[in-house]
Amino acid sequence: RGTLSQQNALRSAEDYLGYTAFSRTGLIGQLEFEDYSTADASWAVDRVEVDWNEQAAKSAVDYLDYTSFSRQGLIDQLVFEGFTAEQAQYGVSQTGL
Repeated sequence: RGTLSQQNALRSAEDYLGYTAFSRTGLIGQLEFEDYSTADASWAVDRVEVDWNEQAAKSAVDYLDYTSFSRQGLIDQLVFEGFTAEQAQYGVSQTGL
């Protein structure tokens, strides 16, 4: 069930994923920025129902909506954002690049 702080972190994680894409590490970082402890942020992100490949695909589309990338450049950007190489490759492949 988790502590109250962990439950709040989980709700925040779900809220963030409701309007923008995040990698696992990016979402933990966002929660830490909101002053959740690393432990609470990690607990929450490990329990949120999310497909990280889908998040990588959404993030790739978001990037292409406002700027141009080569296939490898976009993969590199997604890895920089915290996605694994496999997630980044999957995400970029969903854009048609």
